Amino acid sequence: MNYYTFSNRAKTTTYVLMGIGLLALIYGLFNGEITSTRFWANILLEGAFFTFISLGANFFMSLQYVAMAGWSVTVKRVYEAIGRFMPFGLIVIFLVLLSSVIKSGSSNDIVYHWMHKGTDKLYDELVAKKSMWLNIPFVLIRTLVIGAIWIYLVNVMRKRSIEMDLTNDYLPLHYKNLMTAAYYIVFFGITEQFVAWDWIMAIDANWHSTLFGWYLFDDMWLTGVIATVLLTIYLRRKGLLSNVNENHMHNLGLWMFALSVLWGYLWFFQFMFYWYTNIPDEVVYFQARIDHYRCLFWVMFCVNLLLPLIVLMTRDTKRNDKYLVIIGSILLVTHWIDAYVWIMPGSIGFEWHIGFYEIGLAFGFIGFFLYVVLSALAKVPVQVKNHPYLEESLHHHI
Repeated sequence: MNYYTFSNRAKTTTYVLMGIGLLALIYGLFNGEITSTRFWANILLEGAFFTFISLGANFFMSLQYVAMAGWSVTVKRVYEAIGRFMPFGLIVIFLVLLSSVIKSGSSNDIVYHWMHKGTDKLYDELVAKKSMWLNIPFVLIRTLVIGAIWIYLVNVMRKRSIEMDLTNDYLPLHYKNLMTAAYYIVFFGITEQFVAWDWIMAIDANWHSTLFGWYLFDDMWLTGVIATVLLTIYLRRKGLLSNVNENHMHNLGLWMFALSVLWGYLWFFQFMFYWYTNIPDEVVYFQARIDHYRCLFWVMFCVNLLLPLIVLMTRDTKRNDKYLVIIGSILLVTHWIDAYVWIMPGSIGFEWHIGFYEIGLAFGFIGFFLYVVLSALAKVPVQVKNHPYLEESLHHHI
């Protein structure tokens, strides 16, 4: 059996989750206690979190091409499917930007406060220094152009990847994808920094960092790998991907471990330098989060670093599906908390809440994400037929 069947039970599960999300959206829209900023900030949170997962998967796919990696060919369709959510997530993020633009002239109850024309003089002076880059037309144009190029390059690679299984003359297609992947990695490496500034850092417009973009990049990469691990295990339990064995899972577990350590390094590196130098324009970011989001802030950091560092250190745990599912699921939750801590202090301020609206909206986006990914997975065989490194992947052993 080489095709994944998106069963009625699985579809019903995604519909139920999306239904919960729709109810939460209606609740947030008509509940007077939920401000406009809180409403849109949570939509940005979910849109960004799941978009970043798909971006991480697309980068991982491109990296496998450029590195000429053989071991990952058997799970190629998995990370390709995860990357299919990217266009939908980009639309959500663009809608949040538009909501702030539309309300910028009449209200400060928006996610991106730098867009508001009535902020105080000091704040205007800080934002004015960045106005050449941080202005409404330029931000919207960058988002549209960058997103369109990302989508185009990924679609081209996906189309050729499917065509490779339909012809015996597949080598030219593979090498074209290798070149496209190289272009994508260079372009993504540059433009990911731009969107980190525009979508996340701009929420705290009077703060700046040269490291945050790389920190965000690792978060994308890591969550994309975790999603690949969880979906691969799900398919194996369905009797698919029979050629994926504990050696392939070991490699994926290694990526989870390595990227978690890199995430911890980048987080602590930035934190330590800010603490040591104590420059007001920099420490304002951590000060707000430590003072008012203390529990989420420290729990997120300790779990995201220490859990994989301790548990995934050994060879056996990286080859054990049960450990990978538990660790991967926990890490997705704590990285969602990390995303919450990126967005909320600079948007809604210090009176934060995690209630039905936040949790229900998260469930809705989980259902939406799963529906898109599983639909993409069901359209093509889950096992690659033609690839120059297929035999290497089938006989992968470490």
